[in-house]
Amino acid sequence: MATLRPLAVEDVLRVNGSRRFATALAAASPFASLADALLAARRIWLNEVDVNGWLEAFDAHPAIGTTSPSVSKWSKEEQSAAISTATDSTAQELAEWNARYREKFGFVFMICASGRTAPEVLAQLKRRYANRPIVELEGAAQEELKITELRLAKLFSSETAAPTTSAEGHISQPDKAADHMRITGAHLGALPQPSANKASETTGISNRTRPPITTHVLDTALGSPASGIEVHLEMWKAASSPPSFDNKDFNGWTTLGSSITNNDGRSGQLMDIVDNVAPGFYRISFNTSKYAPSGFFPYVSIIFEIKKSQTTEHFHVPLLHSPFSFTTYRGS
Repeated sequence: MATLRPLAVEDVLRVNGSRRFATALAAASPFASLADALLAARRIWLNEVDVNGWLEAFDAHPAIGTTSPSVSKWSKEEQSAAISTATDSTAQELAEWNARYREKFGFVFMICASGRTAPEVLAQLKRRYANRPIVELEGAAQEELKITELRLAKLFSSETAAPTTSAEGHISQPDKAADHMRITGAHLGALPQPSANKASETTGISNRTRPPITTHVLDTALGSPASGIEVHLEMWKAASSPPSFDNKDFNGWTTLGSSITNNDGRSGQLMDIVDNVAPGFYRISFNTSKYAPSGFFPYVSIIFEIKKSQTTEHFHVPLLHSPFSFTTYRGS
């Protein structure tokens, strides 16, 4: 779906709170498709927006678990799974770790929370708290990019993008951004510069440009991409025997990520971008019942194994679906 008119800066600020990003993306519009907009957004965010712009975008987000009336509609939707699954004790622990994280890094904990439960978010927060600041800053920027991509899809799904006078709760705070720069800059200045041939090892930044496992869905009955299908990616992490024809235990799977296929039938990011994917068994599942209610398959799950010798390879696992049949293959 193409944008009917150039995007206004205020429209884009609903997607990403960095004014530099919003100005650049608005200037690059209109776009012929969502895919073109996503490519432009990724290029601008990673290549044109500086650390100040990243921090400005982070400041537009509430802490995970915040229930204030001032929280934007999109933020509420994105955090709905976490908030609905948080017990009193989990919510308290989440608030304490949010404060601890902000004190260490100088910015709010950034995570694409869509579909993630409170325990999942808390586990990620604790894991990433151990990161060095330079690594965490880069990771937070990647999470902001995921959120930006999801919100761009929402913006494109509307027939008209209603202008707003705020950035979904965003307030320009140059003094606050400067303070964040001081905190982060102090950490960055204290770190040794990594050698170019060991960038991935020493900074945690992957040489990949996409996650090791990706997917898309095609509707073979209509001959077009299948949009709006919920996708989940899981990994087998139980200590018991791995899944097999004889072992159909369903309790050993751990969710890595979830997404909704876009207008091109492609899912968003389902796992972290890492150089070496963990070997083991993976399951990718598609909620086909919502897409084709009268179809024969309420959902489709595909289980595959990544060998120890394949950890640097890419695994594209598409689904070719119709109401009464489906096929898959390993793509590139």
